[in-house]
Amino acid sequence: MPEDTEYRCFIGNLSWSTSDRGLKDAFEKFGNLLEAKVATDKFSGRSRGFGFVTFDEKAAMEEAIEAMNGMDLDGRNITVDRAKPQQGSGRDYDGDRSRDRGRDRDHDRSRGYDGSRGSNGG
Repeated sequence: MPEDTEYRCFIGNLSWSTSDRGLKDAFEKFGNLLEAKVATDKFSGRSRGFGFVTFDEKAAMEEAIEAMNGMDLDGRNITVDRAKPQQGSGRDYDGDRSRDRGRDRDHDRSRGYDGSRGSNGG
């Protein structure tokens, strides 16, 4: 088994008031937690409404998913699923870049047409 295997759960629909500690308290009963983290906005510091918990064993992760998905935590029915492997920000950047590139090309093309007709058609 590879050393870098992570047994990580994505926790969605979190209450804005749920803290790292609250997440840890809710999930540590399933096994040894390596991390419990609520995602926060880097500018405001407020919760983004989701988080992650990482277990040291697969069985603990699977039990947590089975038991906690749809359960109430701080007044919200949370979603719990296995976290997808982190893709990095490159995927989002590339997607936006290709979309923007096409938009810029269309914009430049129409500007070129309008500019040349306007100046030549005089």
